Amino acid sequence: MKAITVVKLVLVVVVAIGFGIAIGGMFHAAPVHAQADPGYPFYVEPGYTMLRKPDGTAQMYGKMVIDMRTGDIWGFPTLTQSPYPIDPAQTNPPKSSPMYLGRFLFNQAVRPGAGGGY
Repeated sequence: MKAITVVKLVLVVVVAIGFGIAIGGMFHAAPVHAQADPGYPFYVEPGYTMLRKPDGTAQMYGKMVIDMRTGDIWGFPTLTQSPYPIDPAQTNPPKSSPMYLGRFLFNQAVRPGAGGGY
């Protein structure tokens, strides 16, 4: 009879601890943060485009990327009509260095008569 009493006592303690954990979680739940990290505020133009150096010395295929914070436009040459750099003559993956193409002046984009506000 003593063993049955001990087992019942242990079961009561386990149930009480489980109940306490469940109730405590309901009243003291941690806030949920559904926001993702902002990451890099870049807009990558879909597909590829013909990039032209601002000084006019070269034209090549590549990806156009816009820094949405500053409006800077960057071109990443791929040298082919593909979304990433390919060099079939090399065994190592090629790297594409950015080339500055210009800037969008986002601060000047205001509606006429809006006074800069909405």
